[in-house]
Amino acid sequence: MYTVKTKAHFDSAHFLKGYEGKCSNIHGHRWEIEIEVSGAPVEDGTKRGMVVDFSDLKKDLKAFADDLDHCLIIEKDSLKETTKAALDDEGFKIIELPFRPTAENLSKYVYDEMTKKGYSVVRASVYETPGNCATYSE
Repeated sequence: MYTVKTKAHFDSAHFLKGYEGKCSNIHGHRWEIEIEVSGAPVEDGTKRGMVVDFSDLKKDLKAFADDLDHCLIIEKDSLKETTKAALDDEGFKIIELPFRPTAENLSKYVYDEMTKKGYSVVRASVYETPGNCATYSE
C-alpha cells in the first residue's frame, strides 16, 4: 500500500465563542492543510504507476483551500444576528460551519470533504501555526 500527500494554504480569521482565553477574540491564521491518501498504483492507462494523479489531488485541495481563503470562519449562530447582518451588509465573506472552527474540527472537515470527492483519505492535518497541528484519521 502506498500513501501520497499534498498541502495547500489559506489565510482566514476565526474565533471560538465561549472559550476562556485569547482565542475568543477574532484573530487570523496562515492555515496549512495537508491531505494524505492511500491506495495501490493503477496498473494500466495514462495513470499507470500512480496512486492518484498529483495534479488532481492538488487541484481539489487547492479549490477547498480557496473557498476558505480571506474570510471569517464562524460556527453557525455564534454571532448576534445584528452583527452578522452588519458584516454581510459590508460585503465581508463569512463562512458559517455547523461546528466550532477549531483545528481539530477543521481537520475532520477536510477529511470528510476530500473523501466525498472520491479520495481514499488516510489522514487530514490542519496547521494553525507552523508548530501547532491537528490531525484526523479513521
